[in-house]
Amino acid sequence: MCWLRSPRHRSVSFASLLLAVAFCAGSALAATATAVATALPEGMQRITSVEGITEYRLTNGLRVLLFPDASKDTATVNVTYLVGSRHEGYGESGMAHLLEHMVFKGTPKHPDIPQELTAHGARPNGSTAFDRTNYFESFSATETNLDWALELEADRMVNSNIAKQDLDSEFSVVRNEFEVGENSPQGVLLERMLSTAFLWHNYGKSTIGSRSDIERVPIDRLKAFYRLWYRPANAVLVVAGKFDEARTLGKIAQFYGPIPNPSEPLPSTYTSEPAQDGEREVVLRRVGDVQMTGAVYHVPAGSHPDFAAVEVAAFILGDEPSGRLYKTLVESKAATSVFASAWQLHDPGVLIVGAEASKQQSLTEIRDVMLKTTEEFGHSAPSAEEVERARQNLLTSWDTEMRNSEWAAIGLSEWSAQGDWRLMFVHRDRLKAVQPSDVQRVAKAYLRRENRTTGMYFPADQPLRAEVPDRPDIAPAVSDYKGGAALAAGEVFDASPAAIDARTLRAKIAPGIKLSMLPKKTRGATVNLSMSFHFGDQESLQGQSEAGSMAGQMLMRGSANHTRQQLQDELARLQSQLYVGGSPTGAWVSLEAKRESLQATLRLAAEMLRQPTFPAAEFELLRQEWLMAEEENKTDPSRLAYTRLGKHLNEWPKTDPRYVESPEESIAALKAVTLQQAKQFHVSFYGASSAEVAVVGDFDAKQVQAWITELFAGWKNAKPYKRLSSPYVARPAIDERIPVADKESAVFAAGLELNVRDDAPEYPALVLGDFMIGGGFLNSRLATRIRRTDGLSYGVGSYLYASSEEPAGYFGASAIYAPQNAEKLVTAFREELVKVLDKGFTPEEIAEAKQGWLQEEKVSRANDGELVGSLSSNEYLGRTMAWDAAFEQKIAALTNDQIVAALRKHLDVAKISIVQSGSFP
Repeated sequence: MCWLRSPRHRSVSFASLLLAVAFCAGSALAATATAVATALPEGMQRITSVEGITEYRLTNGLRVLLFPDASKDTATVNVTYLVGSRHEGYGESGMAHLLEHMVFKGTPKHPDIPQELTAHGARPNGSTAFDRTNYFESFSATETNLDWALELEADRMVNSNIAKQDLDSEFSVVRNEFEVGENSPQGVLLERMLSTAFLWHNYGKSTIGSRSDIERVPIDRLKAFYRLWYRPANAVLVVAGKFDEARTLGKIAQFYGPIPNPSEPLPSTYTSEPAQDGEREVVLRRVGDVQMTGAVYHVPAGSHPDFAAVEVAAFILGDEPSGRLYKTLVESKAATSVFASAWQLHDPGVLIVGAEASKQQSLTEIRDVMLKTTEEFGHSAPSAEEVERARQNLLTSWDTEMRNSEWAAIGLSEWSAQGDWRLMFVHRDRLKAVQPSDVQRVAKAYLRRENRTTGMYFPADQPLRAEVPDRPDIAPAVSDYKGGAALAAGEVFDASPAAIDARTLRAKIAPGIKLSMLPKKTRGATVNLSMSFHFGDQESLQGQSEAGSMAGQMLMRGSANHTRQQLQDELARLQSQLYVGGSPTGAWVSLEAKRESLQATLRLAAEMLRQPTFPAAEFELLRQEWLMAEEENKTDPSRLAYTRLGKHLNEWPKTDPRYVESPEESIAALKAVTLQQAKQFHVSFYGASSAEVAVVGDFDAKQVQAWITELFAGWKNAKPYKRLSSPYVARPAIDERIPVADKESAVFAAGLELNVRDDAPEYPALVLGDFMIGGGFLNSRLATRIRRTDGLSYGVGSYLYASSEEPAGYFGASAIYAPQNAEKLVTAFREELVKVLDKGFTPEEIAEAKQGWLQEEKVSRANDGELVGSLSSNEYLGRTMAWDAAFEQKIAALTNDQIVAALRKHLDVAKISIVQSGSFP
């Protein structure tokens, strides 16, 4: 009974690793036979015959392979179940192998199977691999022995005890087998490489399983696994050697024919490992004396036509003494041994290369030579001599196995597990046809840096591990727990616009600060504060974009009395959240603090705003961070799509702060901007001559007004402020695609400029119409069609806004989707808009939309962090919450005719610009 870490591997110069990795014999092939000419038993049919091996099929689905060989006075019975570690679920790792042990524990009819095997002089075993489990017995070729073996395997197919008392004793045996494997650092390194190479597929899990699953598996779950997978329709029975064919078929029909299949259908595995998109590395440190390095490359399944050439490539790399790795590493005395192996599996498998060396050698240098030798293989075809040597050796191995019917019976387990036993002959023929160009092609396709996982084992003198304890029993920790003092409870707060206006206190502070304060009791005595500072005008801001952006982002990186780290430490001590930032046209502060720490947090904010020190080292760090982000943006579909759409809809000169930069333009500007320019921008533009401050929460209004006055009085802008206007300009529609390589998801961006202000009579209808087109939670027109019905996009929606100061608005839509669905997405988007403009919405849609939109507004006002933003915005615009209340009343009174009329006035499907970016077919 054993488990295989490397099922159906072709090993070349692999003795040392084989001893460390495989714990039982495995591969064998087949010999010659003739089909039975007599009448078949009832319920059995002949399927096919290839080179002496004949397949039969029982009504219950059992596949039977007969391989007569009268040259030896022995026979072998082998039963293969098409279940291995590939089929195990969460918590089931090692279950297929554990079950293999349990099946030897007996049935009611055969209570002592080991004793029976001994009595019949059998040479038995079982083994578990990724794709299958098998049981076999080889014995003296007598009718008695053959009948016994056939009946035994039929009985334990469905009647094995799988008893709790047997599990209690056997799991420790399996655990010991696990521990034997753990004694081999080389074998453990191989497991670590596989688990890193396979992120999702079960080939990344060792067949022996995890220690915890082995020790804790419930007996009921093990029984369920047995009942599910051990059935005639999931088994292949092989009889090879000296036997009477007609009689044997009769016995098989007698013993196996009555066995029914379970009613539960067999599940199928469907996980496919995605293409690896970059090299991965594993480092292992365990007690030992010999270093090892290796690399795993993903290759096609064993049934794929390419695999023959892959196997030849592995031989050329790893053979001794002709192999390329041997010559570059062993002959140079850098390594003591090398190996290469291609694993032939049901699903895409791996080609593994490796080298061992003494502690005195540089393992890093050995790894680099190994990888270079392996990955340069694809750049030049192997010689005809190399290919012929590999072919002859592999075919000789195949022929040697074919001449031994005992090996053939066992080896057919592997071929059956790959999908069909006849693959053994197909693969042989493919080996015969391999040409040097084929080997070069597969080496170039699969032996690549981005497709490899590298492992390095460094021997240590003592164990180097951080032992993490198991999850504790939490009952003692919580049973009598009382906790500390509860947070201060907040008051019941009426978040209606009228109530907010009634409680809001307003003041003006020189040189130009408008202050809104809403004191109230909050949970935990928290305070939210928002500041907005405006500066510059059309003329003064020309050419200042990068300097203004860098100045704004440097505010939190050092001030007159604090370094960047000290600022962070002080905020942590105060238990406050503070963000201070800026752009070419303004600066802002977002703050949340407790009542007792509000003043200190405000002082920090003022210090950052008024006295930044602009450390040169921090400036360069910020520049590098932004440069890296823009380099990534060069291939980001979202950034590319919105940049193109923005450039089309906003045609400003490059010197203007409203100009939309491409990633390349941003990179050039970031490289050109200087620290002195950022400093000078702060001196020239920053000040409080035009600013709004809003405060909501648990505070004393007089104190806060006094603090704001103390901190910002007299801080004037050196240059005058005048808002940058962005008037409406009609733009022709564009429909463009921007190709980007190697992106699984594409981006759809649509936009249309609107000639409307937010106080226009039709604006409330536009807002509610957009809410029903692409807002809400998965129930808008776009979401219902594109996500829920067509299944094209995970995220799709629309948005609409209008300026409060000039007729300039915008309607936009966005979606993420698979690139092959680009046409379907655009078609669905346009069709849904046409439907809306044609007939509008149902009464139910409008009623639900009104309720949902109004509820969202109420939730927003109840959130102090959002409410301070609304108060600040209202101060800037000279409004109160009464404006919001009136707008909500207009929303509540809307009719379908009003909504459709507003949408028809401003939305024209033909004028909407669309830009898509992704890896399109």
